[in-house]
Order: sequence, then C-alpha cells, then structure tokens
Amino acid sequence: MVTGGGLTRMKRYLSVIGLSLLTFAAIGDGGSRSVRAADPPAGPANVSYFRDIRPIFQAQCHGCHQPAKSSGGYVMTVADAMRKGGESGTPAIVPGQPDKSELMAQIVVTNGQALMPKGKPALTAPQIELVKRWIAEGANDDSPASARPQFDMQRPPVYSAAPVLTSVDFSPDGQFLAVSGYHEVLIAKADGSELAARLVGLSERIESAKFSPDGKRLAVSGGSPGRLGELQIWDVAEKKLGLSYTVGYDTLYGASWSPNGKFVAFGCPDNTVRAIELETGKQVFFNGAHNDWVLDTTFSVNSDHVITVSRDMSTKLIDFGTQRFIDNITSITPGALKGGLNSVDRHPTKDELLVGGADGAPKIFKMVRDKARQIGDNSNLIREFPALPGRVYCVAFSRDGQRIAAVSSLDGKGEVRVYSVTDGAQVMRAEVPSGGLFTVAFSADGKTLACAGFDGQVRLVDAASGQIVKAFFPVPVGQPVAAAK
Repeated sequence: MVTGGGLTRMKRYLSVIGLSLLTFAAIGDGGSRSVRAADPPAGPANVSYFRDIRPIFQAQCHGCHQPAKSSGGYVMTVADAMRKGGESGTPAIVPGQPDKSELMAQIVVTNGQALMPKGKPALTAPQIELVKRWIAEGANDDSPASARPQFDMQRPPVYSAAPVLTSVDFSPDGQFLAVSGYHEVLIAKADGSELAARLVGLSERIESAKFSPDGKRLAVSGGSPGRLGELQIWDVAEKKLGLSYTVGYDTLYGASWSPNGKFVAFGCPDNTVRAIELETGKQVFFNGAHNDWVLDTTFSVNSDHVITVSRDMSTKLIDFGTQRFIDNITSITPGALKGGLNSVDRHPTKDELLVGGADGAPKIFKMVRDKARQIGDNSNLIREFPALPGRVYCVAFSRDGQRIAAVSSLDGKGEVRVYSVTDGAQVMRAEVPSGGLFTVAFSADGKTLACAGFDGQVRLVDAASGQIVKAFFPVPVGQPVAAAK
C-alpha cells in the first residue's frame, strides 16, 4: 500500500509516464507520423418517437385522438394507427415523405394559424420540425412494450389479481357506484349485484372518480406514472369519454366538481392545483401555493373558492376568480400537524371542511377565519374526532351533514368509523383484517357506506351497526369480462 509522500511521488511518476507516452504517440517513428486530427462532430441523432414525438402528441393531441374519443376517427396514441389516418381515408403519415403526409398539412402554421390541434395553440416551430424529421426518417416507433396502449373499450383489462382500489363514489340518485380500477372506472349497481359499465381510458392509474352534482357525468383523475397526467370527463349514460385533459408527466389527484357543475378542480404532483371549465375544456384556474403534492380538492358552497390538502401538512383556501391564495385553514405552527393531509370534504350545505391525514384524527374546520391569526393558534378548528389507527386516507360527510366517515390503514389492516358531527361520538366501527382501506363514501340515503382498499374488494357496510352487508370484487379476477351493454 502506498501512503503519504509515497502516494504523491507515485502520482507524479504516472503523470510523467503519461506525458511521455502522449509525446511518443505524437512524434511516432522518427517524426514521420503526425498527430491524428480530431474526429468530425457526429450528425444529429435520429428523432425518437418515444422520447421526442410522443410527449408532443400526448400534451396536444391525445385528448381528442385516442380510442375512447377518436375525433374524426383518428387515433394518435399508437404510431401504427397514426399512419392510417381517419375518416377521410387519406394516409396521415407517409414514412419518408413528410410533404405527402396529411398530418404535416394539419399541424403546419399558415398565417399564424394551424388546423390542428383544434382549439389549442399551434405547435411551435421546433416541434413541427421534429415531427417533420421523424416522418422523413421513416416514422419509426421505438416505444418500449410497457409504454404501448394495451386496453380500450373493446379490449378491457383482464385481472389476474385484484387491483388496489383508491376511489368509490355513489351516484346522487343512489343507483350506481363508481369504483376505480386499472385503466378504467367500473360502474356497478349500488348494491353490488351487477356491473353496469366499464369506462376504459388512457390512464393506467385511477386516483379519483367523482359523479357530477346531477349524476350525469363522471370526473376521473389519474394518469400513467412518470409519463402522463390526465383528467377524464365521461358521459355516464352514453358510456362515452367527453373530454380528456392531459397535463404534466405524472398522475393527477382529488378531482372535485363545483356545486354549479361548471368546473372540475384537481391536484397535481408538481405542487399545483388546477381547474378546467367543462363548457370549453380549457384550464381556467391555477395556483402553486403548496410546496408538496396536492392530494385532494373541494369547492365552497358557492363555487367561489377552492380548498386543497397536501403532503405539505396544510389545508389552503384559494379564491377561484382571482386564483390567489387567501389563507391556511389548518394551523401552520410547527408540530401542530404531524404528517401530510390526504383527504378533504365539504359539509353539504355549509362552508365547513372535514380533513384527514397522517395523524389519524379527522377534523372539521371553518373555511373562513373570523379571528386574527395568532402564533401557535388553530382557531379555525371546530371539532377533532378520536384518532383511527394509522393514517386516515379518506373522509366523507353524509349527505345530510349529520355524520362523518373515515377510513385508515395500519400494519396491513383497515378500519372504518362513523362519528356524529354534533357531539363527536363514535357511531360505528368496523375492521378489515385483509388490507388497508383507502376510500369511503356514503350512499345517497346515508344508510350504507362503501369502502375499499388494498385487497381489491368493495365492502358495503351498514352505517349504523358496522355490519358488512356485502363484499365483492368489482370485476371477476382471472376471467375476461366484456364491456357492459
């Protein structure tokens, strides 16, 4: 082993040898050889569909041109389908010939405008040049098999194992139950007796599925981790995708409807909360006050404020019209809250917020502060309920506002509880030993709870006694199930 001064001398010795070898290579045999010139710079690498082209189409085109919503009969989520074209019968892409490719005619900017994407800003000049180069180089698809779409409404998933369930929601009329699946939302009869529809879209992971106030539509937040964030709006009766709004490169969370039915808000892993207008499909709200993922959202009674919860341990109040942050509803005093917040729900008729998170204790807060903020205060708190074991993943008000429900997970076990809003007393408690619970919802009449989680079963629980009335898998495991007619 060489140490100390010996190491320093060794470094110098090796440097001298390296210099001598370099000089010998340059001089060569008696000076008859010269130093080789540097290699010429390599030309630009071929355009990659997966790395360069797919993200452009994903952000600008997939919302309208996918299997669940193929405007003009044109699907752009698969390169093979893109080449064929749509209803016109004209090939959209002629490999090696961008000038003869209809796609180029649609996206090229003329007099400051382009035919496509419809209703969105035109692609930038560098983006258009990338697409042109990709076609000129043969329009090859280098996507890995894992990133290629495998499922659609005609080819729904087949489950070899039950998926983790992250969202349940009863329709306002009490007839149906929306359950998150893999690449789909499952619409079951409210009593679990029958599967009524399978709404299959682009998103691999479904984080929330919520019925609109009138029950006619379903807002679905999710995406494909590391690739796509997507908000879907489905027509429930027609089983058709009305809108796909893509944003970012990771899954979206906590979709919520404004009470007037005009807007849908959702949380993002880029620490922002956003909302779209249903009539136009455009983003009309954006706020970045959080400093960690926004996991759930809700609107005020008058649809004029958005309330959000995040992994950053805060509940924030944001003005919808101005998009400005107003206040931290929960205490921001260090140590007052322990861990992130996962779920928020608003009282059906009052601006009071039910919040649940890592400390296991559901809490109700006033939306609007009526006392000046003091250091260390928690003056918006109305009531704190006894803690559940582990983390609370979802909370819900009953539709009459008289009770709240919460579900939690700890050490592979789940628990659901119901409390009285008036006095905080525990009304019901039920355990699920086969896995944590991640989602809960009251039925329209308040008599039944639907809860689900890790083991992939939906459990219908009597909200008064805690008796499990029925437990079922939304889709049979290990056998194909056709889309419901």
